[in-house]
Amino acid sequence: MTEVSADILLQTRTLAVRDIRCRGTCRHASPEECAASTELVFPYRGVYMRHVGRDQAVAEAGQVLFFNADEGYRIAHPVAGGDACLSFALTPELLLELAPQPLLRRSGRPAFDGQRRGIEPPVHAVAARLRHGLRAGTLDPLAAEEMALSLIRRSLGARTSRAPGGTPGRRRLVDRAKLVLASDPARRWTLAEIAAETGGSPVYLTQVFQAVEGVPLYRHQLRLRLAQALDRLPGATDLTALALDLGFSSHSHFTAAFRETYGRPPSAFRGRIRGR
Repeated sequence: MTEVSADILLQTRTLAVRDIRCRGTCRHASPEECAASTELVFPYRGVYMRHVGRDQAVAEAGQVLFFNADEGYRIAHPVAGGDACLSFALTPELLLELAPQPLLRRSGRPAFDGQRRGIEPPVHAVAARLRHGLRAGTLDPLAAEEMALSLIRRSLGARTSRAPGGTPGRRRLVDRAKLVLASDPARRWTLAEIAAETGGSPVYLTQVFQAVEGVPLYRHQLRLRLAQALDRLPGATDLTALALDLGFSSHSHFTAAFRETYGRPPSAFRGRIRGR
């Protein structure tokens, strides 16, 4: 198996959608590379670090990352397990039409100003439905294109996405906390344990995380678990076993959290992506 593999799920005159998987064997930053076109990338499994110049970002479920055409970046996998992402390649014309002007650079060719935005869970659920539907062949090209464009708009919208806050130093502390949680999402971490791993006090860590990400640590961990559920539901035959494996205390705990976050129980979501 190669280090990186990609499947083209949709290719039209409007956009291209790819499912990209990386084994993540290199823990340290890779040699610099660059994207041929501007891409919006939605991680849905695993985690990696992306470095653009002196800036860094944790790529994980619940984020959209911006890969600008011809802009150099390096990738590292400090947490084992590799990653998988859904990628949307955009033409400059489509980018100008879809992206709010405040998110774009003011000079030169159309490009995003900043590495990433956090997206609300319902937006991430749309990305999961799109990927599963394209893989299963239950979406025709027109429906898939409309869903993809809606996903892009919502991932850039002020009400459904959020730029990280805080100073670079505070964002790096949050990045360390994210990597700790990503190393074992099902574990029932305590604040003291996470703070010990990141080198900060529990009180300071909770304040900084909320300020940077807009959600508390426990909510972030819950979203990571539910994002794993979105990925694994199509192949799950035993929802109780899946719930326990994800770190939930019971099937009912999992169902309640899933319904509160996505507006429907996991069984209904699974039925929808299977075309039932």
